[in-house]
Amino acid sequence: MALSASRPQLLVRPFLRGFHASAQALARVEPHDFSKPSEYLGSWEPSAAGDPREAWARLERLRKRYAHDVRGLRRQYAYEVQLLEAERQRKAEARAEAARIANEERKAAKAAAAQTRAAERRAFELDFRQALMKERAQKLESWREKEKLKAQKKAEDRELLRRKSSMWVAEDKLETKVLQAIMHTTPL
Repeated sequence: MALSASRPQLLVRPFLRGFHASAQALARVEPHDFSKPSEYLGSWEPSAAGDPREAWARLERLRKRYAHDVRGLRRQYAYEVQLLEAERQRKAEARAEAARIANEERKAAKAAAAQTRAAERRAFELDFRQALMKERAQKLESWREKEKLKAQKKAEDRELLRRKSSMWVAEDKLETKVLQAIMHTTPL
């Protein structure tokens, strides 16, 4: 597949994307101290005498001074980077410590809430058991009363049966009593 020459913006767009400033980079405001203008730039002046050895010596001194200044700037930059890294690390440790403290407080609050819930649950269970025991005692008392009434009724039935049984007829007199009852009927 050949590249289309009619749409060059598709080829150029990925290259240009790196040159665009992002919104975060534009919104970020950081204090910046600009260094002084370099003495190296624009410091070459042709000598009036035109001696090439003097020119080479001056050029060499300029190069050495420039290298010395660059080393100093690099040292300063490295020192500032270390300070920024130390500050970032200090902030990260402070955030971690704050998160740890918040986590401990959250765990303590959670444990306290669990203890109060457990105490409430124990109190509810105790009340429930007491109500259950009271209900069981009432049912047992009711059952005992019913059993007592049943026993009393049985005793009354037995007493009635005993009283009626005193009028019972012996076996040898049974036939005569039956014949007498048949012969002497009483109308209702």
